Amino acid sequence: MTRRWITSALCALALLAPGSLGTASAAEGGRTPLRVITRNLYLGADLAPVLAATSPQGLVAAVTAVWANVQATDFPERAEALADEIAENDPHLVGLQEAVLWRSQTPAGPGSATHVEYDFLQILLDELSARGKHYAAVASVTVGSDFEAPRATPGGGGLQDIRLTDRDVLLARTDLPAHAFSVAHAKAARFRNHLPVCRPVLGCPPNPPLKIERGWVSADVTLRGRTARVVTTHLEPAAPAVQEAQAGELLAGPLNTKLPTVLLGDLNSAAGGVGATPGTGTQSYNRLLAAGFKDAWTANRHRPGGPGFTCCQAPDLRNAASSLTQRIDYVLFRGKIHALAADRVGENPADRTPSGLWPSDHAGITSVLRLR
Repeated sequence: MTRRWITSALCALALLAPGSLGTASAAEGGRTPLRVITRNLYLGADLAPVLAATSPQGLVAAVTAVWANVQATDFPERAEALADEIAENDPHLVGLQEAVLWRSQTPAGPGSATHVEYDFLQILLDELSARGKHYAAVASVTVGSDFEAPRATPGGGGLQDIRLTDRDVLLARTDLPAHAFSVAHAKAARFRNHLPVCRPVLGCPPNPPLKIERGWVSADVTLRGRTARVVTTHLEPAAPAVQEAQAGELLAGPLNTKLPTVLLGDLNSAAGGVGATPGTGTQSYNRLLAAGFKDAWTANRHRPGGPGFTCCQAPDLRNAASSLTQRIDYVLFRGKIHALAADRVGENPADRTPSGLWPSDHAGITSVLRLR
């Protein structure tokens, strides 16, 4: 399996296997590598039919179909596979995109839905804890939307409000002594540039339009006396101009530092334009490289061959053959950092759940970085 490849690569570099960081630091004379993963969890359905609805009846039908797909893609089952990925690679930090919170209200009506149906973040943390892995959210930002709309309940039982809250999250290990690993100056913010969605049924002037917002989370991480800034983000996929402006905000904001810097995220910008769709054929990735960032996937020879595609599996996650055709998920770095290894997770058919679900519609990227 691909996850075992990282261990063998590290052995070739005279590093110890994941999970042995305390011993590794002694063997490396304080040069413990920083291990990171970026992982889009997949919110569980394609929201395009909801955003395309043109009538109240169409909206209810679209939300009903979306909710059925969320249930069918079964995040509690997928979280077991995702937690296995993290546990096997033992990263210090995990950048999560689409760490969503699904809530409901029955019957549908005034007010906001508060009954938790699925909290993707907590479910994943619980699965990690069950494996003896200790992580906590350093910070999170509510992005995408906090959107609520009704669905039809089975058997003609009326309407139920379904509420989606999208979040980007940075996880950090909590089981290491402070002198070995610490996190400080955690920050989170939304981008100023966002996508307004004007639909009569969702919001349109003179009423405020629905805003699809994105954001970032950052923290300064110290590993055995060496400090780097780590940022995670999820850029806009539906409006190239908005996405490229968000990349500019990153460069002017959390990435504007003299510290060595690591960027984890789903940038929705296809590397080299390969496999690009209308939303991912953008210059965001190139702009970051032009600003001095390197790509962990291409910056070292200790990785598997192939193009490293990360997107996307079918919306129901049950496609038998992988349908990954573009690389839009990245570990980028700048400054006094050396990429020792990189690999994908969740891309192999053997990584699927017992019922046949891919862990996500994206593959993740894991990387081992030395802070020089």
